[in-house]
Amino acid sequence: MTQENGSGRLYQQRHKKLQALREAGKAYPNDFRRGDYLAADLHRQWAGKDAEQLKRAAHKVAVAGRMLSMRLMGKAAFAKLRDMSGDIQLYIRQDQVGEEAYQDFKHWDHGDIIGVHGVLLRMKSGELSVRVNKLRLLAKCLQPMPEKYHGLSKVEERYRHRYLDLMVNPSVRKNFVRRSKIVSSLRLFFDQQGFLEVETPMMHAQASGAAAKPFVTHHHALNMPLHLRIAPELYLKKLVVGGFEKVYEINRNFRNEGVSARHNPEFTMVEFYRAYSDYHDSMDLIEALLKQLCRQTLGAERLRYGRHDIDMQGPFARQTLADLVQRHHPELFKGSEFLKDKWPAYAKSHGIKPNEPELNDMHCAQLVLFEKTIESRMIQPTFVTHYPKSVSPLAKSCPDCHELAERFELFVGGYELANGFSELNDPEEQKERLKEQQRAREQGDEESMPYDADYIRALEYGLPPTSGAGIGVDRLVMLLNNSPSIRDAILFPLLRRSD
Repeated sequence: MTQENGSGRLYQQRHKKLQALREAGKAYPNDFRRGDYLAADLHRQWAGKDAEQLKRAAHKVAVAGRMLSMRLMGKAAFAKLRDMSGDIQLYIRQDQVGEEAYQDFKHWDHGDIIGVHGVLLRMKSGELSVRVNKLRLLAKCLQPMPEKYHGLSKVEERYRHRYLDLMVNPSVRKNFVRRSKIVSSLRLFFDQQGFLEVETPMMHAQASGAAAKPFVTHHHALNMPLHLRIAPELYLKKLVVGGFEKVYEINRNFRNEGVSARHNPEFTMVEFYRAYSDYHDSMDLIEALLKQLCRQTLGAERLRYGRHDIDMQGPFARQTLADLVQRHHPELFKGSEFLKDKWPAYAKSHGIKPNEPELNDMHCAQLVLFEKTIESRMIQPTFVTHYPKSVSPLAKSCPDCHELAERFELFVGGYELANGFSELNDPEEQKERLKEQQRAREQGDEESMPYDADYIRALEYGLPPTSGAGIGVDRLVMLLNNSPSIRDAILFPLLRRSD
């Protein structure tokens, strides 16, 4: 690994070279200009040309990047240069660049940032290369680079020093390029569907829109506490009230909770809301979105995640929470009736500690059982519907069972990917639901939502029948990149302090 404290022998050697560059007036120049093409562009443009065709073309290039290897052979040398698109080989001859420049080059180090001018050629090996006629050291790499096979093997170090991870692991670079394309594709999809992209505050006077513990900060000039956003939901629905009938936001959220392979305290979601629709419409939209993303990023509607082959092309399954629990735990049912008297002992046998609300609410009991014993088995894309209203305070009740909500969660690969519902637009019912949340909060439930008078006021102006949903972008990237941990989907995940 790197010598971060600057005491390493290699660091000292490189620092002496930098001092010599300073004395010669050659340290950190800023007048080199790269050409229009990156390494990948050159490989793509000249892929079908043989050595003779390249010789006749005599195509001049100016490329720059990090030197990852150097092989000296007397008065000639080969080097690998890497830019943001990929690698290209350099062929350096003393009689082409001059003796002084060649001698300088021999003392450069792996990791140095260099710029070269030259002509494309194809070596006898068939590799496209640049025959260099001019080269410069643009930035000195003082820290020794990780060894190719052993220097950056610890996962924790890869996350902590992501810049090194990106330097030496092309697969990691590829995954984060794909993440960028996924976000662009999300934006394009919603734009094509007629949604308006908006931005809402990240600092809230009240943390609301989700059941989560917030991060708390303080605004000194206004002398008021503020909370980092846990969800943009209430602001987005206020925009629907205001007449923006189809809105979405690609947003950063912050939740002061645990860290795991699927949870990072700071994460990205896309949330959308559409007037004159219900939760069925939102499920249809998400299914169309995910199919399009698979085609655009993977070229197919099937993907591999861990040891599973996942089919994204067929209609996604849609099953109620109760049906799934009954299928996996038939002994808790008599016909379709949930046997509440069996629940305490059954829960204990599965390592679940039922609390008082769950003892009195069979729907919550089934949700706990689903989360503990079934959720991880939901590999193929499945919308699970009809969640308890008691844990869905912003969702409209099901017309045929007022204890349940018109809510869904989408599961793929064994984890939740999206959550949505038909929005509760009755201000009086919403007021009572939020008052219940406030009472639970006052009794110590830090994840319950506070009462939001301004949101109720907005609903009193009239929210059209609306549905909305949130999709976890980081988890979506995990799925499409076949990554087991959310830390592989976030460039700089939160880690414990290394000191």
